[in-house]
Amino acid sequence: MNNKVIALVVGLAVAVAIAFSMNSGANGDMALAPVDLEINDMQQLAAIAQGVHAGNPEAPITILEFADFQCPGCGSFAGTVKPQVDVAFIETGTAEFVFYDFPLTSIHPHAFLAARAGRCADDQGMFWAYHDELFRNQTAWSLSASPPVGAFEDYAARVGLNQDTFRSCLRSDAHAETVSATMQLGQGLGVGSTPTVLVTRGNGQVRQVDAPTIPEMYGAIQTIIEELQAEIAAESGGRP
Repeated sequence: MNNKVIALVVGLAVAVAIAFSMNSGANGDMALAPVDLEINDMQQLAAIAQGVHAGNPEAPITILEFADFQCPGCGSFAGTVKPQVDVAFIETGTAEFVFYDFPLTSIHPHAFLAARAGRCADDQGMFWAYHDELFRNQTAWSLSASPPVGAFEDYAARVGLNQDTFRSCLRSDAHAETVSATMQLGQGLGVGSTPTVLVTRGNGQVRQVDAPTIPEMYGAIQTIIEELQAEIAAESGGRP
């Protein structure tokens, strides 16, 4: 996590102690649910709660998304809004995008495993390709009565991941602490639903994106970014 995001977290979040439990059961050591985290120091929590970054880390504006891979609204955001955000703001260097896992485990039983699967893909530098594959096939794996381990491994093959490495990661407790920490981080920032999108200048000023529908979130993001750009320009005397 870069310094501006750590500053945001430390400046705005409050320590939230959340009791989580590990669910291994018949799946051996494979982590299917959040783990206990007894962290009251927000800076320490921010160091563990690593987001997945895209774009220029030196960009003056940061877009933060807290999302759940099993959430239909998040699937809609990933398919309709984020591609527009990428083209308009990330690829142009206007903003950096940071993805945080926020699996709603009480209603989405496979969301935590999906979050870990995404992190396992990130170990091989393929998070965003795997992110898209999970959302593209969300309806199929979400309906599974048991943890969709086989489906997640199939998706890893489709995007070109090393199968042995991915399988070993997925069928372990790898990244359980990181995902649990991002959940606690989101709670500390007031996240209660997904997708929650925040836009910040990294100076302690944070704007939550509100829109009547998921597709309309792009326009709301655009408006906030334009307002922040105007503020930045005014503070610099009109210089870019």
